[in-house]
This record gives sequence, C-alpha cells and structure tokens, in this order.
Amino acid sequence: MKKQLMVVDDSRMAELQIRKLLEDSDYEVAAYCENGEEAIARYDEIRPDVVTMDIIMPGIDGLETAQIILEEHPDAKIIMISSLVCDDTIHDASTIGAMTFLYKPVSRDSLLRALENAVR
Repeated sequence: MKKQLMVVDDSRMAELQIRKLLEDSDYEVAAYCENGEEAIARYDEIRPDVVTMDIIMPGIDGLETAQIILEEHPDAKIIMISSLVCDDTIHDASTIGAMTFLYKPVSRDSLLRALENAVR
C-alpha cells in the first residue's frame, strides 16, 4: 500500500509536479490543499503519512500552518518546500518541527529522499 501525501501549496502546478515526481514510487497524493486553513481543516480527515508544505500562501502561511498542525498532531511529518531562500526561514521551519526543507523546483531524488527520511 502506498504512503499517503498531503500537498499544501497555492500553486496547482506545484501539486501536479509533485504527482509527476511520485509516479512509480511508494507514495501518492491523497489530498491537495490550496491554503493553510484547508490543510488544518482536512488533516484529521486525511491523516497523511507526510505533508509537503509551501511557505508563501494567501491567508495563513506555511510556517504557521505547520505549527498549528504539529501542535494538534505532534506525530505529523511535515516537509517544507519553497522557493523562499532565507536562513531565518529554514531555522523557523526546523524550530517548529518540520522534518526538512526543500527548495523549488524540487527534484525527484531530493523529494523521495526527504519522504523516506520523514517516514522512518
């Protein structure tokens, strides 16, 4: 059985790219959320093995969304994915409990490696 992934990103293209990168892998996209509010509302319903989270989104940003999910579900596995390149952001993501940080555009190898590390 494939591991379930929730993709949280305001860009539908990012979600489609992740789906393509996951072809012929042990992972599949179980849910796509366009913003943080939707991700928080649907997390209980989906109970994904891993969440990929964009940072810059309308409404609640990805860091705050990740923090809320992790407060409610300390066992959640969250991988931050963003084009935002800033040491402070990476530090903030790590401080709130994100598993790792990947830069867009994401490669298949880096995504699969991050997913494997998260579910271990």
